[in-house]
Amino acid sequence: MTALRDLTDEQFAARYHSDRFTAGVLGNRMRYVVDHMCAGLLNNAFSSILRDWYDFGATIAGPPEQGYQMSTVSNSLAVFLGTMGDAVRNTIEEYGPEEVEEGDIIIANDPYRVGNHVNDMCFIRPVFHDGRIISFVTIRAHQLDMGGVVPAGFSATKRNSYENGLVISPMRLYIKDKPVRSTFNLIFDNARMAALLHPDMKSIYQALLLAERLILESVARYGVDAYLGAISYTCDASAEAMSTALRESIPDGVYEAEEGIDADGVDDSITYQLKIRISKQDDRVEVDLSGTSEQARSSVNATALDAKTAIAVGIKMLIDQTTPFNAGSFRNIDVVVPPGTICSATPPDGCVFLYWESTMPVLQAVYRALSTVLGVNAVGGDYGSLMLHNANGVTEDGMPWTTVAECGGEHGPWGATKAGDGDSYMVAQLINNIDPATEAIEANSPVVVLRKEYAADTAGVGTNRGGASVRRDTLYLRDAEHWSSPLHTKKPSGVGAYGGGEGVAQACWMFPPESFDIARTQDLLGTGPEVYATSQPIAGVLDPQTKVLDPDGEYHYFASTPIWRTKPRTIFRYQTGGGGGWGDPLEREPERVMHDVRDEYLTIEGAYRYYGVVVEGNPLTHPEQLTIDAAATEARRAEMRAGSGAAH
Repeated sequence: MTALRDLTDEQFAARYHSDRFTAGVLGNRMRYVVDHMCAGLLNNAFSSILRDWYDFGATIAGPPEQGYQMSTVSNSLAVFLGTMGDAVRNTIEEYGPEEVEEGDIIIANDPYRVGNHVNDMCFIRPVFHDGRIISFVTIRAHQLDMGGVVPAGFSATKRNSYENGLVISPMRLYIKDKPVRSTFNLIFDNARMAALLHPDMKSIYQALLLAERLILESVARYGVDAYLGAISYTCDASAEAMSTALRESIPDGVYEAEEGIDADGVDDSITYQLKIRISKQDDRVEVDLSGTSEQARSSVNATALDAKTAIAVGIKMLIDQTTPFNAGSFRNIDVVVPPGTICSATPPDGCVFLYWESTMPVLQAVYRALSTVLGVNAVGGDYGSLMLHNANGVTEDGMPWTTVAECGGEHGPWGATKAGDGDSYMVAQLINNIDPATEAIEANSPVVVLRKEYAADTAGVGTNRGGASVRRDTLYLRDAEHWSSPLHTKKPSGVGAYGGGEGVAQACWMFPPESFDIARTQDLLGTGPEVYATSQPIAGVLDPQTKVLDPDGEYHYFASTPIWRTKPRTIFRYQTGGGGGWGDPLEREPERVMHDVRDEYLTIEGAYRYYGVVVEGNPLTHPEQLTIDAAATEARRAEMRAGSGAAH
């Protein structure tokens, strides 16, 4: 097939119904449209999950005769954007494209039809021109609650789709721009917090109207044929970029890896394995997940659409980082996922809610499988699990409150690359949201975020080190119920690359008031090993006596107590995993190691143990007066190169 750049002007015009410049303008215009949709919703949303977390995404897709090609996605949640193309196609085909009318909003939230979980509802708006559908604009936005047995839904303890929440098959929310009373009633009669859901939905409706207006303005200026041609062109350009990257970056061959999940929310008797087999030939790749564990007994499962997203995002992050992500990015990737696994669950028993906990290992497995063959271009893994915390209660005047994905280990480090160290406080690569402000969290819920800092000696070592683990302490001021979901504590998630080390594993502890009374102590909870002995472990591999992190210690199961009911002044501490390192740690310049000691990414002991660098001075009292003992460093590194060193 002729490359796009080699098409003559006449060939280009015949294929895309415009010149190259116009196709480029329209492609950029579509990105402008989705950005404006998201900016509008971010500014007008009412619930914290949309306003502070950016838990939504927007896309533009072509009409049925173009196969619903998803041409444009917003700069937001990758887990949403990868499933949206299939979500629009499945929803409209089931509803019936001939039944769709101008002024409609079609909704659906069934994970098995549209991916993700029931709270992530799709709002689909057809765009008509001269009585013909020319596009679909879509927002998938997290709804604060969709019913089920757990307020806000975030729990790994739910057993089936009936406990999960309200499932909505494709139906109208608006007809001729009039709200459908029966659909709104269906939702509000089954969901908590309708007072927040209603204004959020009205904001989403207005964002879709804005997108429709901007697209019709583009059509009026450039013509409908050029607009439809631009949809095909943007998808073809991304497909061509992925094709080239596959051909040039990965040698033909078969590459395999395994990852896993510690346990489900039922008990810790089953460990779930994820197996991946990547077969590369010329410019195509087949990714086979056969052999993966059967679906879990709880809501830690994902659907095949979610697995497909993780595979495409992982490959794109490794070899094709500069071109837009859209339907074309999937064109040269074939995915094989047998039904009924943790990555392809089926209803009703294959409950799907914490789907990212099953698909983040898919992304990690892609990284691990290709780490050797990519050589210097390999990338270290990130913290691998959101360790999500969900809590709720009532205020003194009886008002319900809930905090969702704000006070756990939701944000953490990335792995290192050949370009430099991994960042230490990021959203997960498969998620891509924003971090709620501490002020907003404390204003919305009776909590105080006491600590949010990096933990020393936790990053994967390397010529470029991974990001450091994030340690967060949150004080709860009132009686509360908690659901905690750290699913990857047995082993580190931060995969090392090109000779780099793995990051430290994650963990979570709870400190009841009787173990540490912050009101009486008038001080923060310490970080030394002595403070953990009085804690109540929630998750992690810990020393049985001291309860500090210990790879040879005792595994503590996150749902051994499904619901943690706590008294005022209880503290939860989350520590994320560390990011994977890149390259030989003994090649890291001693000055960079010393700077890590100054910045408290490393202790003086860690600099000696992991990098063979002898740093002298006191980083706490005189951080700018640290020095390096060059002779002792040379001797230590020679000893480590001889085989007696250690690294993590």
